[in-house]
Amino acid sequence: MATLGNSTNIFWHECPVGKLERQRLLKQKGCVVWITGLSGSGKSTLACSLNRELYTRGKLSYVLDGDNLRHGLNKDLGFKAEDRTENIRRVGEVAKLFADAGLICIASLISPYRKDRDACRAMLADENFIEVFMNMPLELCEARDSKGLYKLARAGKIKGFTGIDDPYEPPLNCEIEIQQKDGVCPTPGDMAGEVVSYLEGKGYLHYQ
Repeated sequence: MATLGNSTNIFWHECPVGKLERQRLLKQKGCVVWITGLSGSGKSTLACSLNRELYTRGKLSYVLDGDNLRHGLNKDLGFKAEDRTENIRRVGEVAKLFADAGLICIASLISPYRKDRDACRAMLADENFIEVFMNMPLELCEARDSKGLYKLARAGKIKGFTGIDDPYEPPLNCEIEIQQKDGVCPTPGDMAGEVVSYLEGKGYLHYQ
């Protein structure tokens, strides 16, 4: 059976209502806010806080959470390098659709490999992909360990765990970097506020 990637008899179908019309309707501009970092760095916390802040401002957003997606869209994937790559590719394609719909799509995934994140960036116009790096030290993430995964990884019960026996490749040119200040982590509200300020400054929260 031929796969879609090898098919030659498929054609793109344009509809009369496009991205510009949808953005005008929503009074905002579609984009992808891609939150990356180690397990326990605060990705989901930021994603949910940002989602709430945008909601209070009357802006439509949607969170694509890495763990949640593995319950459905990506439930057939494991954690080998090739599965991680396919995991990120699928999420990138879905995020692209949300952005095309005019939404502010908030993708929250470890996404450890730089080439995979860059591939997602390449799916959109560069300015519409906003990479947020949760630059928290491994010691902090491991101390939090709310899911108990670091403990299992240290005990050898989980193989290929990012930050322990599988690498995390930090962004080289992210749009936003969130880290501790004087050893203190910013609050969820402060983190969300930093991202909202960026979106506001770049014109994503209104449409003219």
